[in-house]
Amino acid sequence: MSVLEIKNLHVNVETDQGTREILRGVDLVINEGEIHAIMGPNGSGKSTLAYTIAGHPKYTVVGGEILLDGENVLEMSVDERARVGLFLAMQYPVEIPGVTVTNFLRTAKTAIDGEAPSVRTWVKDVRESMKNLKMDSAFAERNVNEGFSGGEKKRNEILQLELLKPKFAVLDETDSGLDVDALKIVSEGVNRAKANTGLGILLITHYTRILRYIKPDFVHVFVAGRIAEQGGPELADRLEEEGYDRYQVAESAAE
Repeated sequence: MSVLEIKNLHVNVETDQGTREILRGVDLVINEGEIHAIMGPNGSGKSTLAYTIAGHPKYTVVGGEILLDGENVLEMSVDERARVGLFLAMQYPVEIPGVTVTNFLRTAKTAIDGEAPSVRTWVKDVRESMKNLKMDSAFAERNVNEGFSGGEKKRNEILQLELLKPKFAVLDETDSGLDVDALKIVSEGVNRAKANTGLGILLITHYTRILRYIKPDFVHVFVAGRIAEQGGPELADRLEEEGYDRYQVAESAAE
């Protein structure tokens, strides 16, 4: 069974005001097939964790480890992380002018698997996934995310998730900007990918609405770069009612 381990992770970022510590000792273990939801107020470090796992150069790891099946992820380049099974669905997916969705997906799949997929099988898989995500087939020949709406960009992220079949997926506020229908479709895509591959999921969100569709096994509350509390799905319901104020007050008192 695959496992993603985050051990005492400390991460800094350079700002106009100097070096700032964002993550201050994060410990987290995600096993294959588990769904972990991370919730917390703005600026608590949730997205920093996501981008650090993926290898964004903006974030400097100054302590701790990230291990995938015992291998040190921090020593890997971004593309090496993708090849060993890590996937990031971004909060704000980028546009790639001049590269069609079809070419992007096939190139990514070839890079991850080490060989090009069979054209006939690949075309069938792409069409089926697009149909399930209610994406117009014309999007396959459009440039990646260029002119896409927010919801279309998020569906395209989940299209990649379904086709690339990673071991672990980090979903950074995938629910942001989605209407009710798009949220349901995107959530169904995530659940389908998990059912087909057994991947582990780290789901970052502010709100419980996506957790009605993607049921977490564990919920972790992020405050000031640390996990302040963790529990089961019932913790998310409590957060919906109480908010994060008591955690922030406790953090301020501790400092």
